[in-house]
Amino acid sequence: MKIFSWNVNGLRSVLNKGALQSFIEKYQPDILCLQETKAKQGQAEVDLPEYEEIWNSAERAGYSGTAIFTKIKPLSVRYGFFEEQDAFPGWEDAFGDARAEGRVLTAEYDDFYLVNVYVPNEKPDLERMGYRENVWDKALLSYMKQLEQSKPVVVCGDFNVAHEEIDLARPKENEGNAGFTKSGRQGMTNFLNNGFIDTWRELHPGEQKYSWWSFRMGARARNVGWRIDYFLASEKLRQQIKNAEIHDEVMGSDHCPIELDLA
Repeated sequence: MKIFSWNVNGLRSVLNKGALQSFIEKYQPDILCLQETKAKQGQAEVDLPEYEEIWNSAERAGYSGTAIFTKIKPLSVRYGFFEEQDAFPGWEDAFGDARAEGRVLTAEYDDFYLVNVYVPNEKPDLERMGYRENVWDKALLSYMKQLEQSKPVVVCGDFNVAHEEIDLARPKENEGNAGFTKSGRQGMTNFLNNGFIDTWRELHPGEQKYSWWSFRMGARARNVGWRIDYFLASEKLRQQIKNAEIHDEVMGSDHCPIELDLA
C-alpha cells in the first residue's frame, strides 16, 4: 500500500498548474493525504473518479484544511479530535481556534488508523509557541494514543517542526526560530518516546533531505530547506514499513510529497 502526504499550499493552485494531476499519474498513490487545501469540496475541480474524496475544510474561507483521496474505502472517518481532546483548555487564542481550521482528518482501515494533520506553526515571533506546546501537541499525542488502543496508527502531514539539526540546512542560524524551537522539537521527541516511529529517519538515518523550502532567495534551487513533513507509525507497524521517500523532485508547492509504503 502506497500512502503519500503533501502540503499543496492551495489545492486550486496545484490543480491549475497541472501539478497534482501529473503527480498522481506518475506515482499512483493508493491513499493521498493533502494539507493546506485552502478550499471546500466543490470549490476545486478534482477529476479523480478512482478516488473517494474526504474533506475537512476550515470554517474560514481560503485557509488551512485537509483532505484524503483514497482508492480504498475507509471503514470510518473522523473530523477533528475526540471530545476528550476538544475539552483541553486553551484552544482559543489571539489567532483563533485550531479545532475550526480543518487540521485533523482520520480514516480507519482494516489494519490501522490514518491521521492526516496540518499542525499550526509557531508564528515568526513565536506568539504561538506556547499554544503548540501546551495545547496542540498534547492534544494530538493524546488522540494518537487513544486511537492506538483499538489498532495501530499512522500519522502524516506537515508538523511545522524540524526535529534534529540534520533536518534543516542551516540549524545554527535557525536555532530558536519558529520551526526549530526547543519546545517544538520536544513535541516531536514526545511522539517518538511514546511508541511512534519517524519512518523516513528510521530507513534513512544519516541522510539529509528536505520537504519544504522558503519562496525567498531561491531557497529551493539552492536546496536550503527543512524536513517538516513526516509519517509517524505505531511501533506495532515496524515490520510492515517497506519504504519511505521524500519526493523533492515534485514541484507545484513550497512543500514536496512524502511517501510511506506498507506491506
